[in-house]
Amino acid sequence: MYPAPRDDIDARLRGYWHWLGAVLFVLVALDLGTTLVAARVVGTDGEANPLVRWALEQGLHVVLLLNVLAVVLVVLLFHMLLETIRVTPSRFRGSFMLLFELWIAGLLLLGLFLLANNLTVIFTGASLL
Repeated sequence: MYPAPRDDIDARLRGYWHWLGAVLFVLVALDLGTTLVAARVVGTDGEANPLVRWALEQGLHVVLLLNVLAVVLVVLLFHMLLETIRVTPSRFRGSFMLLFELWIAGLLLLGLFLLANNLTVIFTGASLL
């Protein structure tokens, strides 16, 4: 197997930003919105994550600030990870990229599960967790 040309790697790494956008949309926008609605419907005691429960009890400004900080941190770490992939020797890069793709797909699935859980709390008052 021959290593992929640098342009192919760069194009593939740029595509990962689209995946990150999808993950952040699900984990931040959709999860945050449904978490706020669920907290209004069942109260903060219905929140399983103690950090999120604490933030909800502090007020919307704390919840939003923590989410903005999380997004900034994730984008910085994501950029560093992509740079690490870019400089990884070609013989290891394929395996590294496969692990990375599985990881980001797992994050997307986790986000979809959390969204489903929030919707279940909103409509039934019970959590899947």
